[in-house]
Amino acid sequence: MSERHTYRVIVRGTWDGLAEEARARLLAEAAEHGLTSMRFTEEGALSYEPSPLKHFSMRYVVVSDAADGEEMAGAIAEDRAQTALRERGYGFRDLRSTVTDLDTMKINRKSASRR
Repeated sequence: MSERHTYRVIVRGTWDGLAEEARARLLAEAAEHGLTSMRFTEEGALSYEPSPLKHFSMRYVVVSDAADGEEMAGAIAEDRAQTALRERGYGFRDLRSTVTDLDTMKINRKSASRR
């Protein structure tokens, strides 16, 4: 069995060609998608600013084979984002992702003398 790693992936994009209904829904739900919604989940957490309604981000937790690496984790998250956005009827473009491998992340702890 291959080793599995857990990745945190932020997928960023730009709204594009939003229908009036989709734009109205995003504006009406903006309070639910602000700073408090910025958490990492398998389903993805959408966040954006309503004014201007231009960019968005989605945060994902992706568990996959370590051998596939960060590039695959980013591709998986971008695929999930595309699916979720299309299902909601939101137009978008320019998806890009930032990936952090939680299993290889170095944690710098302050020594007792530096606290």
